[in-house]
Amino acid sequence: MRIKLPNEAWLEFIRDRYEALINCEPVSFQDIVPSKIPKLAGVYLITARKSRYEVPYYIGRSENLRRRIYTNHLMGPITNARLKKYLIGSGECKDVADAKEFIRKNCRVRWIEENDTRIRGAIEGYATGILFPVYGIYQEH
Repeated sequence: MRIKLPNEAWLEFIRDRYEALINCEPVSFQDIVPSKIPKLAGVYLITARKSRYEVPYYIGRSENLRRRIYTNHLMGPITNARLKKYLIGSGECKDVADAKEFIRKNCRVRWIEENDTRIRGAIEGYATGILFPVYGIYQEH
């Protein structure tokens, strides 16, 4: 018995949403204010500037992009901000303050809006598989 594969239109849709995510204008955490981020559901990509490149660091999804990106990832404690937890756990940053400073100085974020929970998960999974971010693929999921 074979697994039924998704149709080509579905694959094209997910590829298009992925392209929309990676091609949208990034916002630097140094310049970010809550009003720049919608309170809508979506998928986001956090990158860090390394030399001449942006390195994918974390990909996530949320029902409220503003809360997740600004309140949790930038301003929140490590219990609400997995990226900070990973930065500290890997030794890239020494503590929460250092991780927050690293994010502010080096990171940018992009996002696309998506209301449907399953589609958000599919976009996040596809982007994670293609970009293979430095952090975020751990046992806790």
